[in-house]
Amino acid sequence: MADTAEDSRQQAILNSAFQAFATYGFRKTSMDDIARGARMSRPAVYLHFKNKEAIVTRLTEHYYAEKIAAVAAALTVSGSVSDVLKDAVQAQTEGMAMILASPHGLEMLDATKSMSSDIISQGEAELARLYSEWLTREHKAGRVRLLADADETGKTITATLKGLKASAIGAEEYETRVAQFAALIGAGLEVR
Repeated sequence: MADTAEDSRQQAILNSAFQAFATYGFRKTSMDDIARGARMSRPAVYLHFKNKEAIVTRLTEHYYAEKIAAVAAALTVSGSVSDVLKDAVQAQTEGMAMILASPHGLEMLDATKSMSSDIISQGEAELARLYSEWLTREHKAGRVRLLADADETGKTITATLKGLKASAIGAEEYETRVAQFAALIGAGLEVR
């Protein structure tokens, strides 16, 4: 029971921090803002997290754990290659438009990149591995046509999605480009 209470306190802090970062930006958010949103005292927040950077690290870990699980699940569903890929890409990118729509979305992404680069690299590698394994299975089943090996194609998928996130001017443009990319890749891979 103590673990559950501890987990719920940490989750309250993470939720509060995410909201505060979206509202005020990383630099202007204080530990007091986070504590207030979590309905805790500032010293209580410090019992769980050393500083804002530690919170960003944990948020990044949670983000990738969630995305890896969602993409893995999407890639096990039966359907056309295009539909399965579209659903996996949607699972990976879901929620990003909300971050990009925030007045401080790009600052949040920059802060995450600078503080959690190792976690991001590991998460992106795991996502690429999931796509690669799916492509390998689908290629062996004769459903996918690969112009490069599965590992490189998986890396291309994740690198492109990461690039779309960094280059989009806003949430709407991001969602449009992601949908276009998923459709193009899906159509290009599918054996007809």
